Amino acid sequence: MEAILTRAAKSASCPEEILRHLPPAMAAEVGRRWAYFCPEELRLRRGGYSCLCRGGETVYLETVLTQENMDAILCSLCGGSMYAHQETLRQGYLTLRGGIRVGVCGRMRSDGGRLLGIIAPSSLIFRIPRAVRVPTDTVCRLLRTVHPGRGVLIYAPPGVGKTTFLRGLIGALTAPPNALRLAVIDTREELSACGTDTAFGAEWLSGYPRAAGIEIATRTLSPQLIVCDEIGETGEAEAICAACNAGVPLLATAHGDSVRGLLSRRGLRMLHDHGVFGSYVGLSRRGESLCQQVSPAGDVCGSV
Repeated sequence: MEAILTRAAKSASCPEEILRHLPPAMAAEVGRRWAYFCPEELRLRRGGYSCLCRGGETVYLETVLTQENMDAILCSLCGGSMYAHQETLRQGYLTLRGGIRVGVCGRMRSDGGRLLGIIAPSSLIFRIPRAVRVPTDTVCRLLRTVHPGRGVLIYAPPGVGKTTFLRGLIGALTAPPNALRLAVIDTREELSACGTDTAFGAEWLSGYPRAAGIEIATRTLSPQLIVCDEIGETGEAEAICAACNAGVPLLATAHGDSVRGLLSRRGLRMLHDHGVFGSYVGLSRRGESLCQQVSPAGDVCGSV
C-alpha cells in the first residue's frame, strides 16, 4: 500500500532564529544564498566547507569559520549558559525556537565514560522544520479501523522526513472526522514547530523525557492516542508497554531502513512482541517526494 507525500513550497528567507547567532559575514552569505536554494539544512564547519543542503544537493559557502567563531556561535545558541543546556549537549543537540534542531559535534569532555560536556565545537548542523501537506488517510485508517487499539510505528533513515510526516498526522488526527484526544510527547520540541501546538487540539508535554511523558499522559490526561518521535530505548519500551496495557495506543517514529532492522533492537523488539503496533509504515524518498509502504505487524512476525 503506497501513497505519495509531496513537499510544500519552501521558505524564501533564512529564519532570524538562525541568522542572529551567526557572524556578520556568514549571516550575509547564508541570507543571500538561502533565497534561491531554500535548504533543509545549514551545516557550519570549523575551517571551511560550511554548506547548505537540500535532499542530495549541496551548496558550499565561501565564508570560513574559526574555532573562535564556532565557540561564539555555540555560546549564543545556549543563551550564554552552556551549563543550562548540558543535558541535551551531552546527547549531541540543541533545540531552538520554531523547532529548529542543531546537531553539535566536537571534542567531548568525559570522566570514566560519563559524558560531561562539549568543548571546541567543530560542526553545527541546523535542521529546518517544514510545514507540509501530507496524505494522512492511510495512517488514520490503520489507527481507527484496521487495527483499533493498536499503534502505528513510522520508520525511515535519518533525514527522510519522519518528523515532518508526524506533524502532519497530528493535525489530521485532531481534526474532523478523526478528532482524537492526543497527548504529544515533544521531547526535543520539534513537533510543535510551524504552529502545530497552537493550531490543533492536542495536549502537549514539551521537553519531557519520553518515558516520563508517556507515563504522565497515561495517568493524568486520558488520551485516546499518545504521539512521540524517535523511540527505541529499552526504558521507553517499558513505559509504552504499560500505556498499551492501559488501553492507550501509540503513534511514533524510529530510525531504521527496514522492519528487520527495527526489530533487531531490543527495545523495539520488546514492543513488537508485546503487540503494541498493528502496522509499520516505512518512508523513503523519490526525488522531492516521500513514499509510504505499510507492513502489517502480523505479516512480519514470521520473517524477522
